[in-house]
Parts: sequence; C-alpha cells; structure tokens
Amino acid sequence: MRLSLRLKAGVLVLALLAATGAAPVDGLSDAALARSLPGDFRSAHAEVNGTRLHYVAGGRGEPLVLLPGWPQTWWQYRKVMPELAKNYRVIAVDLRGMGGSAKPDSGYDKKTMAADIHGLIAKLGLGQVNLTGHDIGAMVAHSVAANHPADVRRLALLDVPHPDESLQRLTLLPDPGGSPHLWWFAFNQVRGLPEQLVAGRSRVMLDWMLGRMLKDQASVDEKARRVFARAYDSADAIRGGNGWYQTFNQDIADAKNYARVTIPLLGLTNDSLEYDGLSPVLPKQATNFRVVTVAGSGHYLAEEQPRTVVDELRRFFG
Repeated sequence: MRLSLRLKAGVLVLALLAATGAAPVDGLSDAALARSLPGDFRSAHAEVNGTRLHYVAGGRGEPLVLLPGWPQTWWQYRKVMPELAKNYRVIAVDLRGMGGSAKPDSGYDKKTMAADIHGLIAKLGLGQVNLTGHDIGAMVAHSVAANHPADVRRLALLDVPHPDESLQRLTLLPDPGGSPHLWWFAFNQVRGLPEQLVAGRSRVMLDWMLGRMLKDQASVDEKARRVFARAYDSADAIRGGNGWYQTFNQDIADAKNYARVTIPLLGLTNDSLEYDGLSPVLPKQATNFRVVTVAGSGHYLAEEQPRTVVDELRRFFG
C-alpha cells in the first residue's frame, strides 16, 4: 500500500511538471542554470506586446541586452555573461518562440519580435540599452535599432545581419562555386512536417548543426547540448523556431522601408566557415559600422571564443 501511494505521488508530480511546463529537477531548469552563473543572475518572465518573454538578468551598470539564435537559448551566452556582469546590467532574453518564452501561433516577423524587446526594455525600466544579438537574435536586434532607435545606444551583431534580398537567391542545391548551402533555411519553411520529424529527436539536428558550424566541438559541452536539445524537443518549440524562418520574406519587405541604422554598430564574424555574412550586407543597412573577424571561431562565437567576444564588446560599449 505504502509503495503504491509513493508511485501515485510520483506520477502526480510528473503530471504537474508537464502541465506547468516546468523542467524536471535535474539542474537544467532556467532558474537553476541562472543561479549557477557568477553575478547573481536570476530567471524571470515579463508580459509584453501580447506575449510572455523569459529572461535572465544579473550584474550592475549600463544595461546590456543579449538576444540568442537558433537552435539555442539564452544559455548560449553562459560563458560571457559573468564577465560582462562585472561592468553591465546583463539581460539575456529568450525570443518569442524560444526556450522559456511563449510560443504563440504568430508574430515571428522580426518587426513584431523587435516590438517584444522594445516592450521588455520599457517594462524593466532600462532606458537606452547596449544591444547584442547572434543569429536570429542579431536580426531582431537590428530591427529594434531600426524601429525603436531611442531604445538603443550601440548595436553589436554576431555573425548574421538582418534578412535582405540575398536570402532569396540562395540555391536549393549546393553551389560548386562555394556559396553557403543553408539547406535548413528551406527545411524550416515547411509547415507541419518538421515538427513530426524532429520532435523528440532535436538532439540529432542540434549535433549536426554544431558539427558543421563549430571549429571546436568541445566548446559546446554535453550539458549545454542537453539544455538546447530539450528547448527544441517539443512540436510547439519546433514550430516557433521555424516561424522565425517562415517570415523572412516579410522581414525583407519590411527592411525596404527602414532607414540605414546610424548608431555605432559592431559586427563580429567567424573565420572558419566558407562565408562572411556581415561585410557584404552592412554597407546597405548601416552608416557607422566596423566588422571584426573572431580568430579561431565558427558560427557560435560566444561559446568558441568568449574571451575575444567579451573584450570586443567591452571595448565597443565602453
């Protein structure tokens, strides 16, 4: 009888965790991960722009907002957050559709996602911020600067610019001339099928992406891979992440109405892949920019070369 009651209690606990979306007690919840970082970081949520965003904040000083990319979460900044927190109030945000944030049916165009960040900046009373984005987060960061210029003091983009018409010229087949073969841009356009193929198996996709785009595989360790795989393992999470790609045509159309960003802009790019995505695009999107190549890094700059990223951001933001 006593064993039966314990089993029932265990089932009830698991059911409650599933119902609330809480992570199992294994140290990989957002709250536990935040507490594990030096700098008194804490996990929290805010209701903004009709959605719910998760963020992790810590440190003191001028606000520095960090926006991550696919297929990761705020945890991709784990190596740089403690050092940056010595000089800045650091706020790492899960984008709409990512990690601990809500995964609504719509709103994945970068202009709407920029409005999310604009709302969070206002909600937290941050005033003007230093803003950094990587990958999809870089697209959103640029959109914040373009649509809400009073929010941003300086802008740093890691390895990726805002979508422009060059994305519409990517080829389905590998280009013998060496242009990047970003096949997942097309895969993520498909509605409904990726959820069925990847749900419960996101680790396979994650390891493939890291295998292709990391120079040092050990720079994203087993714990981090488990965190990221869990974040994209559900059908809703896959649908949300794919939504960022399915809106690229809208992003390109929106950008045609943007003036070039005039605030200081720093671009950090890899030195190990077959392309530099920033240098060809930034002259059309900004007036006051500088591109720095991060030696010894693939696409995931903050994980492969955190010391260089911290030094460059400190130098740039002041």
